[in-house]
Amino acid sequence: MKVSDLFLRCLEAEGVRYVFGVPGEENADVMISLLDSDIEFIICRHEQGAAFMADLYGRMTGEPGVCLGTLGPGATNLITGVANADMDNSPVVVITGQGATTRLHKDSHQAMDVPKMFEPVTKWGATIWAPQNTTEVVRKAFKLARAEHPGATHIELPEDVAKADVDDEPIVPGMKVRRPAAEDKAVARAVELIAAAERPIVLAGHGCVRTRVTTQLNRLIDETGMYVTTTFMAKGAVSDRHPQSLFAAGLGARDHVIDAFEDADCVICVGYDFTEWHPDRWNVVGDGGTPKDIIHIDFEPAEVDSAYRPAVEVVGDLANALWQINESLTAACRDKGTEALARMRRTLEFEILEEHAMDPGFPVKPQRALHDIRAELADDDILISDVGAHKMWTARHYPTYEPGTCIISNGFCSMGIALPGAIAAKLVHPDRRVVGLMGDGGFMMNVQELDTAFQYGIAPTYVVWDDSAYGLIAWKQEAHFGRTSHTTMRHHDLVAVAQGFGCHAVRIESTDELRPALTEAFAVTDRPSVVVVPIDYSENMRLTKRLGQVVAH
Repeated sequence: MKVSDLFLRCLEAEGVRYVFGVPGEENADVMISLLDSDIEFIICRHEQGAAFMADLYGRMTGEPGVCLGTLGPGATNLITGVANADMDNSPVVVITGQGATTRLHKDSHQAMDVPKMFEPVTKWGATIWAPQNTTEVVRKAFKLARAEHPGATHIELPEDVAKADVDDEPIVPGMKVRRPAAEDKAVARAVELIAAAERPIVLAGHGCVRTRVTTQLNRLIDETGMYVTTTFMAKGAVSDRHPQSLFAAGLGARDHVIDAFEDADCVICVGYDFTEWHPDRWNVVGDGGTPKDIIHIDFEPAEVDSAYRPAVEVVGDLANALWQINESLTAACRDKGTEALARMRRTLEFEILEEHAMDPGFPVKPQRALHDIRAELADDDILISDVGAHKMWTARHYPTYEPGTCIISNGFCSMGIALPGAIAAKLVHPDRRVVGLMGDGGFMMNVQELDTAFQYGIAPTYVVWDDSAYGLIAWKQEAHFGRTSHTTMRHHDLVAVAQGFGCHAVRIESTDELRPALTEAFAVTDRPSVVVVPIDYSENMRLTKRLGQVVAH
């Protein structure tokens, strides 16, 4: 068979169902081989959209999403989405074509050093220089993409190698690799620190969602009485209905939960990554901070940072490490909740769930918009937030009840992810409602992928918060400088744009129209829907001023 045929058989052996991409000349053999494969190729309108789809597919399934582009501009168009996947710890395998090996030693059409370009944003990459290397390269790319911490890997396939004949068989993945258990002495020390703590708090990171540790994490907080907050990317690891949930932490402004960290004498960090929320935001070193013991529980040893100096590192499989700790808890580890944190929970419940639930103001306040979206979605329905001011509001005001149902990119944090990402989410969960929430700026960055969703009859619902500006940048400029610079935009009719791509689309003209518009959009099952919501971002600075007045106890 040709190498391109073997390459597709290797992808099939890895369980690949979809490849997201844009065809090109130098990957033509792979594209033809796809005609004889059970893998479905999703033709995207831009390679960045393809990479974001692979990112969300990997993040939601735990299995590598696959994206494909040709050499040169196809590869450079992929890189933003690939970088986002790598920093957000989404398993992704990116495939790029390349010119024939006979011309790569000299200047030639569209040829560039693609593997070198991908090095900073991938865990590993390789060129298939020889036909007999195909199976090993593919197997290694998938194995490393899945491994903790997951991320992106890259395969380059030159066109002359793809055409070559080969006599080989795919390397079928073996038994799932089991991660080692944590060391007993580290577990014992962690239990000692929990027992000695008077005001402990748990910080749950994205690793808790990636590796499905919800059962053991809930057991830990139930048995100790400790309160827990999650990073943006870990929303749902503990249900926000849990009476010891302090919702999500990481808002740029000073939120109530900062008070809890400043007062804590022990912070138990579970599956936490610095890219989610840097420790110098919650562990003030020097004046004003309470000395605290940090317990690091993760797959890998802690990163070195002056604001993150663990008293103990419990390194191993995350679920097993929590199980070991839970099995070792003593009577002295019980009743670790405090009345101050109980009061904080009640304050957050009111501000997040109740305060603006019936606010009739128009344009719509962010809090009311999120209240109505949450009310229309079941616990296991999925919201994917783009990057912008709405991301901050979503993190704080969108209660989440199950892991993996509120997707926020907060590592690389690229705008434009939600529109293509929602397409992948709907492919993974066709029976669930999927909402892509974005600002008008993010909507326009990958608006062309509406055409992709329409072509394949994929029906996510997009909610576009319209303020004719880059709202988050304007918010931060206003907070720091008291004025804004070059953040406003002029739009054409966003409804007409969406309708031009075949979508069901509507713009609401009053706040009371939002829930009926969502209900109508969810009823459309054969094409994407777009609901444009004029948004009142004057609430941004009101929140900043309000949270700036929160005083530590």
